[in-house]
Amino acid sequence: MTKRKILITSALPYANGPTHLGHMLEYIQTDIWSRFQKLRGHETYYVCADDAHGTPIMLNAQKQGITPEEMVKNVSIERQRDFADFNIEFDNYHSTHSEENRELSALIYKRLDAKGHIKKRTISQLFDPEKNIFLPDRFVTGTCPTCDAQDQNGDSCDACGATYSPTELKDPRSVMSGATPVLKDSEHFFFDLPAFESMLKEWLHSGSLQAEMANKLEEWFADGLQQWDISRDAPYFGFEIPGAPGKYFYVWLDAPIGYMASFKNLCDKKGLDFDAYWGEDSDAELYHFIGKDIIYFHSLFWPAMLDGAQFRKPTNVYAHGFVTVNGAKMSKSKGTFIKARTYLDHLDPEFLRYYFAAKLNSGITDLDLNLEDFAQRVNSDLVGKVVNIASRCAGFISKKFDGKMSENILEPELMSQFKSASDTIAQYYEQREYSRAIREIMALADKANQFIDAQAPWVLIKDEQTQGQAHDVCSAGLNMFKILMTYLKPVLPGMAANVEQFLNTQLTWESAQELLTGHSINKFKALMQRVDMDKVTQMLEESKESLEASNKPKLDPNSPLAKEPISEEIEFNDFAKVDLRVAKIAKAEHVEGAEKLLKLTLDLGGETRQVFAGIKSAYAPEDIEGKLTVMVANLKPRKMRFGMSEGMVLAAGPGGKEIYILNPDEGSEPGMRVM
Repeated sequence: MTKRKILITSALPYANGPTHLGHMLEYIQTDIWSRFQKLRGHETYYVCADDAHGTPIMLNAQKQGITPEEMVKNVSIERQRDFADFNIEFDNYHSTHSEENRELSALIYKRLDAKGHIKKRTISQLFDPEKNIFLPDRFVTGTCPTCDAQDQNGDSCDACGATYSPTELKDPRSVMSGATPVLKDSEHFFFDLPAFESMLKEWLHSGSLQAEMANKLEEWFADGLQQWDISRDAPYFGFEIPGAPGKYFYVWLDAPIGYMASFKNLCDKKGLDFDAYWGEDSDAELYHFIGKDIIYFHSLFWPAMLDGAQFRKPTNVYAHGFVTVNGAKMSKSKGTFIKARTYLDHLDPEFLRYYFAAKLNSGITDLDLNLEDFAQRVNSDLVGKVVNIASRCAGFISKKFDGKMSENILEPELMSQFKSASDTIAQYYEQREYSRAIREIMALADKANQFIDAQAPWVLIKDEQTQGQAHDVCSAGLNMFKILMTYLKPVLPGMAANVEQFLNTQLTWESAQELLTGHSINKFKALMQRVDMDKVTQMLEESKESLEASNKPKLDPNSPLAKEPISEEIEFNDFAKVDLRVAKIAKAEHVEGAEKLLKLTLDLGGETRQVFAGIKSAYAPEDIEGKLTVMVANLKPRKMRFGMSEGMVLAAGPGGKEIYILNPDEGSEPGMRVM
């Protein structure tokens, strides 16, 4: 077998929020393929990075009161922990906000500019006059120009599906401030995509894309390719364009270059040859795994940029569909918008790795995570079939035969079926037809269990004359288990590591052809627990709670609400007992011997009340006489040292000079009830 040089990437996750199960589909799919290639002995590298630039990150960081760099770092720490706990094994994880990316972005831009592929022209954009910033499409909302649906995004309508520019919106407004945007001119830089039309048409149908994706991209050629705006005006978090102060690379220009930058960072650390993978004459294989929603950037702009800047194009761009849960779009209200960390707090990551693999193919159809089917499939396949083989055989070998497997090879024909499946399963993995590989593996697991059932070692072990046969049967079972776990190792790396410790051997694709005879094993320990539906339910409930918490605005630590949080909830009937009335301050006077109190005579419109209020530090008596305020009229009178207080005046503020009595609006009259 010829040893291949393979570089693999997943789409760079945007550093503006937590990872959820929809994201995890791609990284699990890619990790399985990477692990498979490594298991086959190929020189394989899997790199990724945080997509760290853009207006949303800049604005989110401002809201948090931190720098964009700090926010990106915080998100990256959490995200990499999620990836590691899902057994996603990157050879390098980097950031687009890196010196490698800055240098490569500048290099590619300068090469494109030198060849005349960068154009400049003045355009009119929507501008927020309050925030003094040009507005990205998604930071403008308004009424759809096609169907008049309200509150639609600046680039497309969720109601009718129409696409448009933000300047076409009716009644546009800024998401940032609510202000009506104005048109403002600015010079922008454009990548001349139409110059690459013939190259792209040829590349699309070269086998580098799935057929359905290539056909979809043909739609872009129907009306002619357009020049691509690659610049943004300050303020912007990103890389400044060389020789153009105040102009920054649009995030989608430097984001895919982040693949190159992450690999360059790895090359510098390991002494690898960068050009051997990215140079025009590279004979390495380059694969991008992405979601179907970003196919345009990866299959039009990206290969054109690479071609124009004298770098090689991808070998393949593999797109996948989205994740639905229980047959519907992931829902925050239903708790099915599940964060990666919430899942990990309740369930084994390898459950999800297996379930995704069991349903993934090389197409772009959406994958449904049906939670009942998820539990049943994991319990049936992994626990009931695969682990069951080992658990039924290992105990007898440990207890009766000193942990040593038989020297005999039982059922050579059946063993031959297990070993000969290697090429078929490898082909399915190579083609990303994971579901077909899983079906093939589970069919073998069924045969192994049928063999053990027919031989019944638990019966054979009871008779001294047939104990040797029981030894042979159990050893055959463990050899079949070893082969199955080798085939499953790309999908279940955590479980495979435990199996290697148990069987006292390393699982490699080649070793699947070698049977263990006279081999010592270690004591068997439970390899996997069953999926508990109660934990699934808890995960959904916690997702709802997490949503509610995330929907609460982040408070300024110096705000009144942060210093004095809202009290526990009360029932409406409790509140209804409080009788609030408008009252006129007929008279206000100092109280002899009291540092904080004023004595108020309150007119309720035919009835007066005497109230002692702690507002002396904020008000002089003459300043409030004749004003309207609000009082609790049915508060039980309280005897004080200075007299009887027959109610309470409502006021706000922390105390001292910062006390503000409530004043009803004009038109209110003494005695009116406050609703």
